[in-house]
Amino acid sequence: MKTTGHSLSDEMNMLRALAAAWPICLGYLAIGMAFGVLARQAGLAIYQIALMSMIVFAGSAQFIAVSMITSGASALSIIITTFMVNLRHLLMSSSLTLHLKGKNKAILSLFAYGVTDESFAVNLGKFLDGDWSLKDALVVNHVANITWIISTILGGYAGRFIPAGAFGIDYALTGMFLCLLVFQLRGRLYVLVSVAAGLLSVVFYLIIPGNAYVIIASALAATLGVAIKSWYMHKRKQGEEQ
Repeated sequence: MKTTGHSLSDEMNMLRALAAAWPICLGYLAIGMAFGVLARQAGLAIYQIALMSMIVFAGSAQFIAVSMITSGASALSIIITTFMVNLRHLLMSSSLTLHLKGKNKAILSLFAYGVTDESFAVNLGKFLDGDWSLKDALVVNHVANITWIISTILGGYAGRFIPAGAFGIDYALTGMFLCLLVFQLRGRLYVLVSVAAGLLSVVFYLIIPGNAYVIIASALAATLGVAIKSWYMHKRKQGEEQ
């Protein structure tokens, strides 16, 4: 049977999407297992770990939830805290909508479920580079999703044998965020926005209770970046007209 050009193109696109997803998957194996270990040590059963990973699918929120469970926090406080932490997804989704206009809402809902910090960073970079489709982005999201679920379950099984803090697993999430930040620094404006977000986060952390400081600092830094870029484009346009 001959392979048609269309099917060959689909296979190449699938391989391209998998190639973009595999670094996320490698990170998720370490971080997911770390979460599974901590969740198991916090008293969660394997099925509870699996359900949390399938329903929530947000690494930082899951780590926070497990930490709060360990400290005896109420269900309401856990829900409110993780909701506030995940508000950053509004900013990420807003950035992605520029590249997903006119797409089927059901497919977009499936895509939205799989948006995480890591998949957002990869997909946004690919969309900006061009030649990247919603289908490619879906592959990245859900291959990462499956990897996360499996790794957290494996970590849950291994939790009884691994002591807390062993192998640096408590640093895994921080390490991945630092790596993502480095890959997002595509120019001086990105560096400026990142530094502004970091400084504002520290300032607001000291004066604002709870986790709202993350969203406020991110929104203000992003607004600063947009304002600077708009000013630069305006000055450039004026220069071209003269």
